[in-house]
Amino acid sequence: MKSLLISLLAAGTLATPAPAQLTPATVDGYMRDALAATGLPGVSVVVTHDGQVVHAAGYGHDSAGRPVTADTPMRVASVSKSFTATAVMTLVERGRIRLDEPVAAQLPGFRMADPRAARVTVRQLLNQTSGLSDTTVDINALEETTNLAAYTARLAGGRLRAEPGTRWEYCNVNYDLAARLVEVASGRDFGSYLRDRVFGPLGMTSSAVSDQEVRPADGYNSVYGLWLPRPELPAFLNGSGSGGVVTTANDMGKWLVTQTGHGRPLVKRQSLEEMHKPIAIRPYAMGWGVEQETGQLTHSGNLFTYTAVEAISPRTGYGFAVMTNSAALQDDTYAIMLGLTALSEGRRPEVPGGDRQLYEAILGAVALAAAALGVLGVLRARRWAARRAGRPRWRAALRLLPALLPVLVLASYPDWTSFLMNGRTVTWAQLTYFPAPLSITLLVAGLAGLAVIVARICVLCKLTRYAKTRS
Repeated sequence: MKSLLISLLAAGTLATPAPAQLTPATVDGYMRDALAATGLPGVSVVVTHDGQVVHAAGYGHDSAGRPVTADTPMRVASVSKSFTATAVMTLVERGRIRLDEPVAAQLPGFRMADPRAARVTVRQLLNQTSGLSDTTVDINALEETTNLAAYTARLAGGRLRAEPGTRWEYCNVNYDLAARLVEVASGRDFGSYLRDRVFGPLGMTSSAVSDQEVRPADGYNSVYGLWLPRPELPAFLNGSGSGGVVTTANDMGKWLVTQTGHGRPLVKRQSLEEMHKPIAIRPYAMGWGVEQETGQLTHSGNLFTYTAVEAISPRTGYGFAVMTNSAALQDDTYAIMLGLTALSEGRRPEVPGGDRQLYEAILGAVALAAAALGVLGVLRARRWAARRAGRPRWRAALRLLPALLPVLVLASYPDWTSFLMNGRTVTWAQLTYFPAPLSITLLVAGLAGLAVIVARICVLCKLTRYAKTRS
């Protein structure tokens, strides 16, 4: 549900800085400061440089009170997309998948109501330029499925939002289709293929796309500054190509090493460069975004009780992964990654902190103020109605509009949230997770406004009836 931070690659115009030599002590010192400032319950981090892991560690605790370590499994959400893209490219190299030919010709069962879907290529799936959109397919129906074959079949009634290749739009369907294509091309389920062709060769023994194989602990949501343990929101995650990976900091270190072109290669150098190359219409590659000023490749991941980010710097050879067992209105993983990046370039890092607590304190104050105004409005309903008894009803209705506004905002909450997130589907259930402080505040304001309206109307009607009996 939170935004992806990416921008255009600036090629060949930046002077390459001399990378600083990060040490475990330096990383630990920065992370202690970051954890103290952000108040995150648990974080795991790994830093790599060229072919070596500089440091992998965990900080804080999980929802069971156990210390978070470099071996604590966590969901990484959309960071999974880079793994799916790599799986596809291994099959492209073997001639099992054709990158620039239509998906429909290679994936039996993929049909849509829109004839343009027959022209969507595999490359367009990985670049998020297929034309697929949350606004034109039934995301809720897709989330009810339990396997990629059923997921693909349920796209039959959907349409595209744009002509393939002409518009970039972030949509998880692209990568779940890509995962299904891996299954068909390999003759194996997606999880098994990743285990044997991606995780296995790298020695990522604590990674999977199923919580039945690698069990992550439940995470946390922040509610007005308090971290509350919660189970992850049910969704199509096991076997998902868009966000199903569960992994650890130690395993992510092995992944970052190969993504910087070192260690054991999963694909040829040319294929790796192809996956990291941004498209012309958007600074997005294949499961990676590309920063404009630095050329650093990044991808964030956001679930409802987990957040994560990965990054690799072609200029310095450093790689970073930051994973938390929590989700809130403020995502601190990206800021922590930027701080580690600054350290690797010899710059003074900014320590993130305070924003989440400040935002939630403001929302808490608004909720208390709304509740107080609601109580005051109910208590003064008789005075309000007495001043308007006998006047035209339309004038009284106009005076009710200010109290009606928070009710309307609450009623349309999923709709305007979806609009602000560029059309991504948002449900009421999702809004009870990391946006909980905002959701509670809007609920309190809406109920307060509704109570005032009902009280005023009831008293006004009673006074009007009384006046008629007296006349």
